Amino acid sequence: MFSRAQERSPGRKFMLAILVGLALSVPLFITWMLVYDRQSQSEQARSSITEGWGGPQSLDGPLLIIPYRATTSETVIENGRSVTRTRDIERRLELSPEVVMLDTSLRPDRRKRSIYEAVVYDASNKGKARFVLPPDLQRFGVQPGTLVLARAELRFGLSDPRGLGANPRISVGGRPLRLQPGGGSSGGRGFFAFVDAAPLAAQPMLVDFAFEFRGNALLDLSPDAGDTRWTVRSSWPHPSFTGDFLPAERSVSKDGFSATYRVGNLALGRALVSTNEPGARRLEGPPPPIATSDSDPARREQARISLIQPVDLYAQVDRAAKYGFLFIAFTFLALLMFDIIGGVAVSTVEYLLMGAALVLFFVLLLAFAEVIGFTAAYILASAAIAGLNTAYSAAVLKSWRRGYVIGALLIGLYAVLYVLLSLEAFSLLIGSLLLFVALAGVMYVTRNLDWAGRGTGTVEGMPA
Repeated sequence: MFSRAQERSPGRKFMLAILVGLALSVPLFITWMLVYDRQSQSEQARSSITEGWGGPQSLDGPLLIIPYRATTSETVIENGRSVTRTRDIERRLELSPEVVMLDTSLRPDRRKRSIYEAVVYDASNKGKARFVLPPDLQRFGVQPGTLVLARAELRFGLSDPRGLGANPRISVGGRPLRLQPGGGSSGGRGFFAFVDAAPLAAQPMLVDFAFEFRGNALLDLSPDAGDTRWTVRSSWPHPSFTGDFLPAERSVSKDGFSATYRVGNLALGRALVSTNEPGARRLEGPPPPIATSDSDPARREQARISLIQPVDLYAQVDRAAKYGFLFIAFTFLALLMFDIIGGVAVSTVEYLLMGAALVLFFVLLLAFAEVIGFTAAYILASAAIAGLNTAYSAAVLKSWRRGYVIGALLIGLYAVLYVLLSLEAFSLLIGSLLLFVALAGVMYVTRNLDWAGRGTGTVEGMPA
C-alpha cells in the first residue's frame, strides 16, 4: 500500500491528470464525429436546394462526327479450309475544330434553406468554331472519297442537360440547324444537330453557337480544338481556378472575376482527327472522375472554375477541434501547478468538469457557427467557456486571483488558436513553438520539485 504522502505525491497527481485528460478524448472524438455528421447534413441540404436546378457542369465540343465507309476482312475455317471474307462496314470519323472561341458569362446566386446555403449560377455561352478537313486524311486510314458528309453530326456535350436552356442556337454558314436531344444519334448527354457537311470538302465550315444552362458550384471545360480560347466573366468574387489548365490571364476583385484560357491540341497530346467510336471518350455519359495517375486512360484534361464559399465553417471547426487536446493539456497543467506547487488540492471531479467545459466549447462553436458565422461564433463560445472556467476555478482554487490566471490562460489559448486557424501554412510552426515554450516553462518551474513526494522540495513563483 502507498503511504498518505505517496498518494498525494506530485507524480501521482500528474499521472491522475493525464488519465482524466485521456478519458476526455472520448467526448472530444464524439465532437469530431458531430462535425462530420453536420457537414454531411449540410451537403445533403445543398443537394436538396440545387435539385432540379442543374449540377456541376462539364462542357465538351463542338465535335463533328462524319460517317465513312470502310472494308474489313476476317478469316474463318469452313470445312477444314481457311476462308477470307471481306465486307463493307460504316465507321465514324471524329473531327475536332481547328479553332474554338467561347465566351461564358456566369451569373451566380445564393439559395438558402433554413441555415444552409448553396451557390448556383446561370451561364450564357456564345462562341464560334472552324472545322477543316486535314489534307493528310489518308494518314489516319480514311480516304476522302469514303466520307459520307451529308450525314454528319455536330455534337455538344453537357454533363447535366437538365440545366440546359430552352433555345440553344446553332448555325453553320449562317444557316440555323434543328437541334436534337442527347450527345449524338448513338446516345449521350448534351445536344446535337444533323448537318450536311458537303461544303467542308472544299472550304472550312464555320459554326456559330449560343446557349444557356444552369448549374451549381463549378464549371469545367474539356478543350478539344487545335486552339481553344475560353473567356469567363462573373460577378462572383471568390473563384478557384483548378484542373489541368490555368488561365493565361485572370483578374479577381470584390466586384467579380474574369479569366481567359488558351489551350492548344499539342498541350492535349492528341490529333484533331480520331477514328474512335463516336464520342465515346468525351460526349457519352457523365464525365469520369479525375484520375490520380497521368497514365490513366480515363483521364480527361479540364479547365475548371469553382465558385467557392470564402469560409468553410465545418472545415474550420474541424481544424479547431483537432487542437482540443492542447486546450485540455494547458488548462490541466495550470491546475496541476496550483495543486502541487501552490498547495491547493484539486480533485479528479474538478479536473473532469473543467475538461468537459473545454470540450463543450467546440460543440458551442459548431452550433453558433451554423447560425451566425464562424468568427462571431468563435468569440461568443470562447467568452462563454473562458468565463465559466474562470468562475469555477476561482471557487476550486479558493482565490479569484488564481481564477483570473486560468481565465487569462484560456483567453490566450483561444487567441492563439484563432491565429493558427487563420495562418494555415504556419500552424505547425506556431503550435510547435507554443508547446516548446510551455514545456520549457514547466521544466523551469518544477526544476526543484520532489515528484515522488519523499522530500520537501519547494518551488516559488505561483500566485497565492
